[in-house]
Amino acid sequence: MANIKDTLHYVIFFLLIALLIIPYFQSDFKLVEIQPLKGAIKPVTDSAFTASGWFSGVFQERREKYLNESFGFRNVLVRLNNQLAFNLFRKTKAKDVIVGKNNYLYEKNYIKAYNGSDFIGSDSILDRMQKLRFIQDTLSKLGTDIILVFAPGKGSYYPEFIPDRFLKSTGPTNLESHLKYAKELGLNFIDFNSYFRSNKNTSAYPLYPKYGIHWSFYGACLVTDSIIKYIEANRNINMPDIMWDQIEIDTAKNGDNDIAEGMNLLFEFEPEMLAYPSVHFDPGEGKVKPSVLVISDSFFWIIYNTDVKKVFSSLHFWFYNREIYPDHFISPKFTSDVNVVYEIINHDVIIIMAGDATLTDLGWGFIKTAYDLLKGNLINNRFTDEFLQKISAMREGIKNDSAWLKAIEVKALERNIPLDSMLTLDAIWILQH
Repeated sequence: MANIKDTLHYVIFFLLIALLIIPYFQSDFKLVEIQPLKGAIKPVTDSAFTASGWFSGVFQERREKYLNESFGFRNVLVRLNNQLAFNLFRKTKAKDVIVGKNNYLYEKNYIKAYNGSDFIGSDSILDRMQKLRFIQDTLSKLGTDIILVFAPGKGSYYPEFIPDRFLKSTGPTNLESHLKYAKELGLNFIDFNSYFRSNKNTSAYPLYPKYGIHWSFYGACLVTDSIIKYIEANRNINMPDIMWDQIEIDTAKNGDNDIAEGMNLLFEFEPEMLAYPSVHFDPGEGKVKPSVLVISDSFFWIIYNTDVKKVFSSLHFWFYNREIYPDHFISPKFTSDVNVVYEIINHDVIIIMAGDATLTDLGWGFIKTAYDLLKGNLINNRFTDEFLQKISAMREGIKNDSAWLKAIEVKALERNIPLDSMLTLDAIWILQH
């Protein structure tokens, strides 16, 4: 009996030693390939030893944090912990993620937007939309269109799966008020929130995924087609089209299950089958390609990744009116680094897009900045009706002078901007100087 106990003690001892040693070997030698955690996770880098860092305690603090987040099998243990919390208590470790009925996943802000608990007030929204109307009127005289795009929200699209404890109406919503004033003030806008909800039960394929926070890839393709058609109608032009010859039915991918992935569970949810059109764009021979600036939240990323830039002569994406893409992929570039007036005039179309959860800060400062800049120019008699008429006359004068027009074409190519924008910029410069 004693021998059995001794053997058991040895087995337990060696198991404990193994549990301590194996993570060390995994950390240094990567014995097993482990998938990285997903979501908004910033990797912690190791800290280099310095005498000053040692005596100040900074080195020890950073080293401890690095070791705590990089030991072997940490990702497996994190997923195990998340899985236990989910299975035992229906709780998630992912920030602000809510598990709804039938495992439909939400982010808290989208439920708040549906309930109206994030309502910022009618006066604030009216002031914002009046500024946008002023911007629209001013830019239309310069040949630039501004379009407001309302993306759908997960809460408003799938209210039936929101947990009962979150279903409480607090009054009007930001979306309702923005739509009300957009209609009353005659703004250029597209309401995809209403479109998605009205087509929810008749669409051939899901427009919104079960485990994702944005419209589905299929829904984004329909949105892209609608935006192209809206610009065509608004500017009376014929643009290249988005097309697909076939649709693949596959398990959720391309961001269609981003909430589920961000939960970092040990076991995946039951797969959702979604539609994935094989998207391509026509060559655009003989068609007009306007230059476009998009100020948007993350809803635009799926559209951006369809290679929609082929439809435009240039496409710039100001993510939350902060980072500028595609430039930011190569080297950090921010809106604080550019001349906003120049960028506004340099584009034929400006799109401001937001899901209902981010309408609290629609434009993320762009609307106020553009309004103040354009209003200031009007006060200084730079963009008065008389001045705008002079710009138009100067543009026509340049067009009628073949040598001058050729020089403008060369400048447009050198700066990689549309000829129409270069004409306007040169006309303004000549009149101001």
